[in-house]
Amino acid sequence: MGVVVAMDGPSGSGKSSTSRGVAARLGLRYLDTGAMFRAVTWWMLEHGVDPADAGAVAAHVDRPLLVSGTDPRRPTITVDGTDVAGPIRGPEVTAAVSAVSAVPAVRERLLREQRDVIGDGDIVVEGRDIGTVVAPDAAVKVYLTADAAARALRRAAEQAGADVSATEQDLLRRDSIDSGRATAPLSMAADAHHLDTTPYTLDEVVDRVVALVVEAREDA
Repeated sequence: MGVVVAMDGPSGSGKSSTSRGVAARLGLRYLDTGAMFRAVTWWMLEHGVDPADAGAVAAHVDRPLLVSGTDPRRPTITVDGTDVAGPIRGPEVTAAVSAVSAVPAVRERLLREQRDVIGDGDIVVEGRDIGTVVAPDAAVKVYLTADAAARALRRAAEQAGADVSATEQDLLRRDSIDSGRATAPLSMAADAHHLDTTPYTLDEVVDRVVALVVEAREDA
């Protein structure tokens, strides 16, 4: 089986940029599991399902058809054939995705699909429970963190005009929900490499993770 790199951590820690950079550098596939949860959330909102109603979300979870592209240079995601890469990053989806992600039926469905995509490996997978739940046997597990202020600055920079203070409070709110949920909470695997990205550039973080993957391949 090819190498599987599990990249976990809270919002704004640099998971997406690092994961895509590592995958591109090493010629691996890439999967953004967070985009899958956002896509389901987008579908629920589009179809009038209250994200806070866990029963309603569970009842509809099997309806949307998701397709996740795995090219790190051009990642894509569609729902029922519609490109939703842009809409799933909007504020409405961002505000609702933690509630939808906490529904066990949602996690069960997407877990199956995530493992299908992982298949025979050679992939970098990013999320919040990759090393603990989705791919516990991954050869390389990395848990990225950064201080809240740095994370807020990064996220606000991605969203033109966003208020940094409000962004920081929203990140902390999502951290609390994601860490406290009963099903697959955000947590660091016991055998994960912890990397605080606060003082490093993106290239420096990518270099560090690439080194871990190269080492794992040599030891295999």
